[in-house]
Amino acid sequence: MSVSEELTSTTARNAFEKKVLSAIPHLHPYVKHRIYIAESTGILPKNMFSSNGIIDESIIELYNKDFDIDAEPLAVKLELFKLVDNYMNALFKNEAHHQDTISTHHMLNKEISKLGEDYTIDGDFDFILNTELNDISYNQSEGEILQLYSDKETSILSAFEVKDLSTKQSPRAFDKLYNWLPFNVSNIMDLYIFGKLDFESIAKIKKIEQKRVENIFDKVKRTFRRHIE
Repeated sequence: MSVSEELTSTTARNAFEKKVLSAIPHLHPYVKHRIYIAESTGILPKNMFSSNGIIDESIIELYNKDFDIDAEPLAVKLELFKLVDNYMNALFKNEAHHQDTISTHHMLNKEISKLGEDYTIDGDFDFILNTELNDISYNQSEGEILQLYSDKETSILSAFEVKDLSTKQSPRAFDKLYNWLPFNVSNIMDLYIFGKLDFESIAKIKKIEQKRVENIFDKVKRTFRRHIE
């Protein structure tokens, strides 16, 4: 039975809607940033998709599925993050044709040689960190240095425990982080940084072990810090 069918009383509907609404402020920064990164790296055309549209579609999906209407607010929040995450993964995969159509093998080798860090290619030719993360990974096209808004930079620096980064260092450092990180890995980073989720919650959303999430975050953090030293 769907959520909509279960919400037979006004009281139950109001209670559930409050749980949904309480999750939205946490979803918007995350979705906006993922759209921004996808636009900046050529996966999405600019100004075609909005966080409101993606979140609204995910809420509709929540109401149409079988879900416990008496679930705690945190469970509702995580379910919405999961639906949003799945929606965007499918969207990015479908829209990836907007990127330059050059040899995948050539692109991946070029990325690895530029980074010179702990990266590898798995059996499906996905470009990933050496964590054996098997989620969807998207190839990144080379372009202009990715520029982040100052408030976003502050959030990332805080998460990585970097107290000061010069104006000259900043663009190059964030270019290294987002233009070259596999999309599945930056996805995990953004759930933590912009979604404000802990490692346990991220593990549930991505359906991987918590320790794996912690290892990914630690490796990206150390790699980022090495690039700015």
